[in-house]
Amino acid sequence: MIDFWIAAGLLLLLALAFLLLPVLRTRRAQAEEDRTALNVALYEERLAELDAQRAAGTLSAGQLEAGRAEAARELLADTEAGEAPRRSSLGRAVPLAVALLVPLLGYGLYLHWGASDKLELARRFAEQPKSIEEMTARLEQAVKVQPDSAEGWYFLGRTYMAEERPADAVAAFEQAARLAQRPPEILGQWAQALYFAEGKRWSPRMQALTDEALAGEPAEVTSLGLLGIVAFEERRFADAAGYWERLVEILPEGDPSRAAIAGGIARAREQAGASQGAAPAAAQVELKVSVALAPELAGKVRPDDSVFVFARAVSGPPMPLAVERLRVADLPAQVALSDADAMMPQLKLSNFAEVQLVARISRAGDPTAGDWVGQLERVSARASGEYVLTIDRADAPRGRPGEDR
Repeated sequence: MIDFWIAAGLLLLLALAFLLLPVLRTRRAQAEEDRTALNVALYEERLAELDAQRAAGTLSAGQLEAGRAEAARELLADTEAGEAPRRSSLGRAVPLAVALLVPLLGYGLYLHWGASDKLELARRFAEQPKSIEEMTARLEQAVKVQPDSAEGWYFLGRTYMAEERPADAVAAFEQAARLAQRPPEILGQWAQALYFAEGKRWSPRMQALTDEALAGEPAEVTSLGLLGIVAFEERRFADAAGYWERLVEILPEGDPSRAAIAGGIARAREQAGASQGAAPAAAQVELKVSVALAPELAGKVRPDDSVFVFARAVSGPPMPLAVERLRVADLPAQVALSDADAMMPQLKLSNFAEVQLVARISRAGDPTAGDWVGQLERVSARASGEYVLTIDRADAPRGRPGEDR
C-alpha cells in the first residue's frame, strides 16, 4: 500500500499549502509594516534636525520649509513603494492549528469510513495463489471484508469442498443462497455439501434442496448427479440411470466426466436388469447388419478406405457400444454386433433399449470423423435382428449424441 500512502501524502501537502500560504503572506505584510514605521521614525528625526538648525540660526525660514517639504516627499515615496492592501486576518495561530488538525482528522475519518482492507484484498487477489490453503485464506478474508458478497461465499464453499471440508462448505453455501435469493446452482451445491458433511446419509432437508433446485432449473447438474448417487446407493438402479442419463445429455461432449457417468449408467442398468432376472436374455442379443455401398459412390472411394460399423445408444453416452472394422473392398458384407464387440466392458449393447446403427467410411482411419456414412436411427437392442445399412451420403459433423454425422 506504499503507493497509496504516497498519493495521500501529496494530496495532504497540497491541502496544507492552501492553509499555510496566508500565513506566509501575513509575514510579508508584517515586514512591510515594520519598514513603514522605520520610514516614519526617520522622517520625524529629520524634522527635529531641521528645527534645531533653525533655532541655531543656520537655516532661514524658507530653507526650513524647503527641508520639511523634501523630507515629506521622501517619506511619501518610500510609503507608496512598499504599500500593500491591508486585509483582515485570523492571525497565525488559527491556520497553523488547522494545518495540524487536518491530517489527523483525515486519518481518523479514513480509518472509520475508508476501505484500506478492501484495497489490500484487491492487491492480494491480483497475485496468483501458491496453494489451495492460500486461496482459502484469501476467500475467508474476502467474506470478512464483504460479508454481503454472495459470489465470495459461493467460491469459498467450492474451495472448502476441494479441501474436503464439507461442514464448512455447508455454512458458506447457506450464506450464498440467502444472499443470492436461492439460485438452483447454489442449492445443488448446498445439498451436496450437506450429504458429505452428514456421512452420506440422505435426509428430507437434502431432498427439499434438490427438489427446489430442479424446479428452478431442470438441468441443474449437481442435483442430478447427487440424486443419481443416492438412488444407486439405495439400490434404486432404474432411478439412478434415469438421473445420470439426463446429466449426460446436459454435459458438453468434451467433458471428461462423461465417460465416468456413462460407466455408472451401464452399471445401474446392469444391476436393474439383474434384479429383474433379465441378465441371461440380454447376454444373447446379437444385431446382424448387412452393409453396402451406394452405386453412385463407387468412384469416390478407394478399396483400402476403412469402414467402421458400430452401434451407439440413442439416449446415453456418445461413444460406440460395439464396433466392427472392414475395408471398402470387403463391401457388401455382413457383420454381427454383440456385447463381445464392446469398446468398454461397462458399456454393453444389451444395457440399452434402443441404439443407432452407423456405417462410416474414413480414408484417415478415424471412426469418429469420416467421408461417407449410412445410418439407421432407432433399432431395438433388447432382441436379436437383421438390418441393412447403405452408405449413401456425405458425412457431416455431429452435434449432440443421437444426431447424424
